[in-house]
Amino acid sequence: MNRRQVGTEYERQAAAFLEERGCEVIERNYRCRLGEVDLIVRDGNYLVFVEVKYRQSERTGHPLEAVNPAKQRRISRTAVWYLQSHGLGMDQPSRFDVVGICGGQVLWLKDAFPFSG
Repeated sequence: MNRRQVGTEYERQAAAFLEERGCEVIERNYRCRLGEVDLIVRDGNYLVFVEVKYRQSERTGHPLEAVNPAKQRRISRTAVWYLQSHGLGMDQPSRFDVVGICGGQVLWLKDAFPFSG
C-alpha cells in the first residue's frame, strides 16, 4: 500500500469512529486552492474541520502533536474558504478537531486549535 492508500484507509477509520459517536460526515478530503481538510463533519450545531493523523507507534511522536502552527493556519484558511463558498458566515459555530490513530488506538481531540490567519 502506498502512502495515499494508507492515508485514505485511516481517514475512513476516523470517519467511522466519528459517525459511531453521532457525527455526520459532510465532506471527505475537501480541497481548494488554499489547502485541504481531511474530514468535515457536523457534530450537533458545530461544523467541524477534522485533521486525521496516523502513526504506527509513538516513536516519532504522538499523532495528536503532529498538527503544527503552519498546518493549523492552512486548515484555518481552508475552513474560512469553505464557509464562504458554501454561503455560511463566520457566525456558523465551527471548530477544529484532530483524530489521532496510533497502534490501533483512536483518540479524538475536540477544539484542538483556534481559528488563525
